[in-house]
Amino acid sequence: MAPAKTFVLYPSLGVGHLIPMVELTKHLLRHGHNVVVAVVDPPDSNAVSADMVARLAAANPSIDFRLLPAPPGPDPAAHPVKRSLDTLRLANPVLRDLLLSMPAPGADALLLDMFCVDALDVAAEIAVPAYFFFASAAGDLAVFLNLPYSYSDLPSFKDMGDTLVRCPGMPPVRAVDMPLTMQDKESGPTKVRLYQFRRIPEGRGVLVNTFDWLEPNALKALADGVCVPGRPTPTVFCIGPLVNDGAGIGDGGGKRHECLAWLDAQPEKSVVLLCFGSKGAFSAAQLKEIARGLESSGHRFLWAVRSPPEEQSEFPQPDLERLLPAGFLERTRGRGMVVKNWVPQAEVVQHVAVGAFVTHCGWNSTLEAIMSGLPMICWPLYAEQGLNKVFMVEEMKIAVALAGYETGMVKAEEVEAKVRLVMETGEGAKLRETLAEARKMAVDAIGAGGSSEVAFAEFLRDLEDSRMENSIEQAV
Repeated sequence: MAPAKTFVLYPSLGVGHLIPMVELTKHLLRHGHNVVVAVVDPPDSNAVSADMVARLAAANPSIDFRLLPAPPGPDPAAHPVKRSLDTLRLANPVLRDLLLSMPAPGADALLLDMFCVDALDVAAEIAVPAYFFFASAAGDLAVFLNLPYSYSDLPSFKDMGDTLVRCPGMPPVRAVDMPLTMQDKESGPTKVRLYQFRRIPEGRGVLVNTFDWLEPNALKALADGVCVPGRPTPTVFCIGPLVNDGAGIGDGGGKRHECLAWLDAQPEKSVVLLCFGSKGAFSAAQLKEIARGLESSGHRFLWAVRSPPEEQSEFPQPDLERLLPAGFLERTRGRGMVVKNWVPQAEVVQHVAVGAFVTHCGWNSTLEAIMSGLPMICWPLYAEQGLNKVFMVEEMKIAVALAGYETGMVKAEEVEAKVRLVMETGEGAKLRETLAEARKMAVDAIGAGGSSEVAFAEFLRDLEDSRMENSIEQAV
């Protein structure tokens, strides 16, 4: 067994980036390593709050969280993507001080979130090997690494509509399904993203939260070096799926959520779960369409509802009677449950009563569903979710997509049709068979001798090689 290493994990801003890092931390701790999670705490209410870190620390006492106060400086009026880049760049001196203050022999490696590319400069300055932890699909990584080279020859995605975008080794993707922040190639957010993607190959390697069986085409493209023209592609180590076990990140205060007791009373695989991540919210008109579709489907459902985006500051708790169709809650009482804002998703997807999952296609949610053998109905909302939808539906065959999501309005009839398809038809049964196999392969991958455990051991050997190379360079 290799000697214990000391890792510093450096997540980007936002809960969606911190939670996967926590799962990676648990993985490293299980293997006997020492871990520090360094979280930047900028003066920005949209970033990960000190309160969230405190909650995570209380729930995971074995994890050493360090809150790094970021200096003021970013323009508060700038786009969040640009503000995040500037905040992380300004935090470089604080990160450097943390690394230099660690007891000898110091950190063995810096594990960076995909957006923390400027921390590469700190790692180079103090000779600490830097790897990236990519918390989304390997298919996303293959596309992102190529975009700095291919996008310059294309119109803006926003002007291409359903036109297919082709990246080497990957299935074609409609322009409308490319990341929301990159739709306008002349925009500041797009330029930030292309800068970040261009720098990822400077890392020594990339740990990806996926497993070999799930994404063979993307992994072949990455291994063949076709994604990054003219320079080496970093080694990719598939070490997933790393998923939340349902403990430590909720709002339940330690009590079992009421929806779990409700699920206990429902038949096996009879409930459709609708849950859309930490930012998922819909207009009042769209909420009514969803409600009508669910009611018409006749199926049981558990639905987490937030106030429409424009109302959230005024109504942090959604007014369900006003937002949903008149009488809906009464008519569906007994076979449906609507929960305000939040459900303990990681626990809910594992419940035997849940038979389908309407999801925004965030990668954390996708992996949780795979680990539960749960077929999905895709409703991408933001970030890389449109890309994930393409891979989930067309390559992995673990989901179906709702028509109309890209226009901002999915009709009630479409909600009903896709719920019925997954819950009632042979196509739904085929999805379930595929998910059962995917779950088995995922469990095998992270088990003793599985592909993800082998990849993790290869990562540790690569890290040892990098330390030896660095020692030789210093001696010379």
